[in-house]
Amino acid sequence: MSDFKEKGFNEEEQTLKKKKTGLFSSMLKLKILSGVLFIALIAVAALGIITYFQADSKTIRLGFENIGELATQSAYCTVVGDNQKNIAVWGLDIPFTDSIQIYSYDVIIKAGFDFAQIDWDVKESKGVIEVTLPEAKVLSTEIQLDSFNLYYEDESVFSHFTLEENNEGLKKLEQEAEQQAVDGGLLENARENGEILVRNFFAGVYDPEQYTVEFVDAK
Repeated sequence: MSDFKEKGFNEEEQTLKKKKTGLFSSMLKLKILSGVLFIALIAVAALGIITYFQADSKTIRLGFENIGELATQSAYCTVVGDNQKNIAVWGLDIPFTDSIQIYSYDVIIKAGFDFAQIDWDVKESKGVIEVTLPEAKVLSTEIQLDSFNLYYEDESVFSHFTLEENNEGLKKLEQEAEQQAVDGGLLENARENGEILVRNFFAGVYDPEQYTVEFVDAK
């Protein structure tokens, strides 16, 4: 009888151990599953954030407008710049404070017309196309940076050239180039070439043997 009870007790203990082991295994599986789901949610959230930023990054479509300028002549000038600086006290130059730069740049100056101000009137009865042209003007002045040549430079430790002073020197160089080009007939050549371009334009639409192009200065 005692052996029977002991045997039953052992079976009951083993059954209880099996239940505990099964419960522990189920809880472990549940924790693992929860961890996997948590990681999956984080991954989905991260993917969602990345997708959001990618969708928000878009290339903006750019439009270009006609600036309404008709360039008809270019001039090429080489201009020498001369920057000088020194320190003076009460009108007297202080020795050893002189700084100087001598250099040159090639400059391209373009001249032409404001296309919006060009007007024309076709007089069928007279066979005349009257074109009103504004005065030719300088449209742009462009320094060719790769053409830089330095002839002489001596800069004192007491009076360095600042960026503002260097920019001012470039502005004066541009003005000098424009003046040289205008004095050399840039605007007159721009007007002449402008008339040739306009005549060719109308020749493609109106028979040159039947229509004469006449130019009038804009008021």
